Amino acid sequence: MPDRFDPVTFLASAKGGHIMALGLKHVAHGDDWCELALAYDRRLVSDATSGILASGPIVSLMDTAAGFAVWVRRGAFARQATLDLRLDYLRPSRVGQTVIGHAECYRLTRRVAFVRGVAHDGSADDPVAHLAGTYMLLGDAQ
Repeated sequence: MPDRFDPVTFLASAKGGHIMALGLKHVAHGDDWCELALAYDRRLVSDATSGILASGPIVSLMDTAAGFAVWVRRGAFARQATLDLRLDYLRPSRVGQTVIGHAECYRLTRRVAFVRGVAHDGSADDPVAHLAGTYMLLGDAQ
């Protein structure tokens, strides 16, 4: 299926919402995966003294990367809903480092997409978190 959903164009056309508020950026994508970046921002820390990013922005990064992975696998933007999203934190992200969210849509059924992924701040071999998720496909790909 041709890649008609382009994450770069989608992000460039975003006019608001959490994608803009967090400043998520495209890193790369393929036929069934997408990588986005969340730059370190002091406004997103959980504790001002430690400087460690809060979990919420990382959850948003991974949910967005996973949703984009579904769209690139389907070949188009279509309505979908997050059914289940599990993020297992392995360690805090490093202060001052950009967090990369990589998600892969490894299976599609008629109405459900299955996604897995990893968040890291420099090396996928030293992850911040692992992702497992399912998305309900609500509309036909456009």
